[in-house]
Amino acid sequence: MMPTARKRVPIACNENPTKGVAVKNKMKTIPAPHRERVARLRAEMQRRKLDGYLVQNRMDQYWLTGFTGEDGFVLVTARQVVLLTDGRFDEAADIESPWARKVLRKVRTPERTAQEFRKYKLKRVGFDPGHLTVAEYNGLRKAARPARLVAVPGAILDMRLLKDEGEVAAIREALRVAEKAFTRVVKWIKPGRTERDISARLAYEMQCLGAQEVAFPSIVAVGPNASLPHYEPGNGVVRNDQGILIDWGARVNWYVSDLTRMVWPGHVPPLMAKIQSIVKEAHDKAIEFVKPGVTAHQVDAVARRVIEKAGYGPQFGHATGHGMGLDGHEAPRVGKGTKIVLKPGMVITVEPGIYIPGKGGVRLEDDILVTETGYKVLSTLPC
Repeated sequence: MMPTARKRVPIACNENPTKGVAVKNKMKTIPAPHRERVARLRAEMQRRKLDGYLVQNRMDQYWLTGFTGEDGFVLVTARQVVLLTDGRFDEAADIESPWARKVLRKVRTPERTAQEFRKYKLKRVGFDPGHLTVAEYNGLRKAARPARLVAVPGAILDMRLLKDEGEVAAIREALRVAEKAFTRVVKWIKPGRTERDISARLAYEMQCLGAQEVAFPSIVAVGPNASLPHYEPGNGVVRNDQGILIDWGARVNWYVSDLTRMVWPGHVPPLMAKIQSIVKEAHDKAIEFVKPGVTAHQVDAVARRVIEKAGYGPQFGHATGHGMGLDGHEAPRVGKGTKIVLKPGMVITVEPGIYIPGKGGVRLEDDILVTETGYKVLSTLPC
């Protein structure tokens, strides 16, 4: 789903379209929040002695410029922001990033990208090695000569760690959609429904409520299937004597939500009731520990201690949570050994779980904003 605009921004074409069409939009001033984001990237470039930075990840590109097209590279120099795309996204670029210099590539090749390096006489161009295949790197490195490619892992992802008010508002809206859809689906669930039925219904309800798409393929696990933390919905059938683990989220205005709840169509088996009580305690205590200055590892340790003390340590095999925003899984990883210190503006999940093979599992997950004084639970569904 692409954002729409009411007004089209006029553009002026250059005089030499033979090497792909290049245009320079009339809008000179970069609007907020992209102005501040470009400035932060330029400061990082200066610190690393780079005169250019190539953005190839779609979500990094959107965060930096507002451009949503799936075919797009962004080249940032000290004075220019260049958006390389193709003719399918000509109008979208005008609407979404009218302040950037637009280049419509006829072909997507390393040589075409390297032409822009030469245009600005770049010598050291940064890139994220996590977003470039070996073949792409080899081709671009050769085409870019004499410019040198410099690997800068996670440069923009690190900047995306701290969400501004607009980003938090978008996450809240994605949560609103996901929670309302879940409430509708829970009323619809009854014995005989399958895991695939529930997953499909969730996706339908979220889109009816305004989601672009699901944030990730929903996990719907009935009974013993819930012992698999990342189970894919299948033909498991809802029964009154088994629980249903549902892990789902919505993407709204490009930002995502991520929640997990247990649904009990009938009575709760004693073992599962015990496990749910332990997981709920771990979930609550970990959230209560969230505040600026603590590490993501420490939050994980709080949840893990509760579960280990209850005798289920080996049955909790994943991290307590993760960062989220434009991607469902972003830094920081809220797990063992993660030294990242929590700061105001970070949004993380807290999702401890216990999984018993052959019996089932329980996981509870909420989305948490780190505030100046502690935390704010952004999700509102009871668990």
